[in-house]
Parts: sequence; C-alpha cells; structure tokens
Amino acid sequence: MLGFLRRKKEKHGSFVYLSEPTFLYHTRTEKAIVEIIHEKLGSENILVPSDYGLRSTSHRIPEAEYFVAVAVLGKFTSLVSRELKIAEENGVEVYTLEIAREGDELVYVFAEGVPEGIEHLSDGETMAFMKSFLNEEFKDFLTHGLLVGSHKRSW
Repeated sequence: MLGFLRRKKEKHGSFVYLSEPTFLYHTRTEKAIVEIIHEKLGSENILVPSDYGLRSTSHRIPEAEYFVAVAVLGKFTSLVSRELKIAEENGVEVYTLEIAREGDELVYVFAEGVPEGIEHLSDGETMAFMKSFLNEEFKDFLTHGLLVGSHKRSW
C-alpha cells in the first residue's frame, strides 16, 4: 500500500541490456536467463525488457556496458536483431545466450559475440516462427500435460 516509502534495492555491477523475444516475457526461462547473466557477468544491474511491458527500451542500449541477445532455437527475432544492430553500432560488448531443447530439457549456451549460424528473422518470419513455436508448445501441453502430465521442461 505504501510502496512509495519502500527503499529501492541497489543494483550492483555493470549495466547489462537484455534483448529477448516477447514470448519469453514473465516465464521461467526469463528468470533463468537473468540468473545466468548474473552468474556469467557478475552484475545485478540488468535491464529486463518485460519490466517495461511493450514499451521500447532500445534508447538505453548505448549506455550499456554489455548487451545480451537471446536466440531461441538458433534464431534471433526481428526485435532482437534490430537491438543487436544498435548495440554493435554503439560499440557495446555483445554476448549471445542460445536456448535450445535437447530431449525434454532446455539447454542454455552463453557465448561472447554472435556465433555463426544464428538466423536473423524479418518481421514476417518472426510472426511465423512465433506462431509455430507457440502452437507446438501449446499442442504438447494439451495432448500430454492435461492427460498424463508432460515431462518436457516448459519455457
């Protein structure tokens, strides 16, 4: 109720800008991403875009010391690609966090720079990728999750 009287938690470390697809906002995967960044870069000062809703935060990229781009299944969405370009133009140190599914588990690979082989999607390709990705995950939940329980690690 009196939230304005609460002291804001101090954030320590270098400023890290996280760029992730919107379909990962407020998920377990997003929490895992923030923990990995904290562990690898030693910073609590991370701009998590889901904290700002769908408002653009790309104007903060030039002030960042590190930029972490999230690639899902070897693809950068159009939003992540645009923000990555801004980071490279401003000389921000870039890292990539690739997320893939290996069997029933999610695998996270943290790398410096942008590894070869990651696909940069256009706006149209991003929409098609999101639809197929979300349909596949939802279909698995309906067929297995409700009936017998899914052992797949959810996003």
